[in-house]
Amino acid sequence: MGREIERKYLVRNERWRQGAGPGTPYLQGYISVDPERNVRVRVAGAEASLTIKGKSENSIREEFEYRIPMEDADRMLAKICIKPLIEKIRYIVVQDGKLKWEIDEFAGENRGLIIAEVEMEGDQELVVKPDWLGQEVTDDPRYFNFNLVKHPYSEWEHSTGE
Repeated sequence: MGREIERKYLVRNERWRQGAGPGTPYLQGYISVDPERNVRVRVAGAEASLTIKGKSENSIREEFEYRIPMEDADRMLAKICIKPLIEKIRYIVVQDGKLKWEIDEFAGENRGLIIAEVEMEGDQELVVKPDWLGQEVTDDPRYFNFNLVKHPYSEWEHSTGE
């Protein structure tokens, strides 16, 4: 754990599905949605975790993640986390045998939003973008999961082609 270096992009077409493996359902909630630090509870398939993240600065932020018992995660999601919860299916697409893209297809209050994320080893690492990637949204706070709790995608105006 420690630092996360990540870039986020909108997905502009369905071609990513050709290389995607089977999806994993995710359910996550936030105990804190403070922009300086957030605390997330996540159930991903059969595993549960608690994650603490610091403020993102130029695609880099501090991150600490710990596995927790499923029963604890279920209880926190039901009783403590801010609603609505984030629902999504995560798909993995491996590009050129090395670069791993995580594609999140949102459901529930954020249905219609598809975001691709890639974690990098350094903040200056060159990313060769697949043709299914759209606009980069790494620094756009609207697309941070903790902000999608406060302002779900279903409430956005979509007339600008987002």
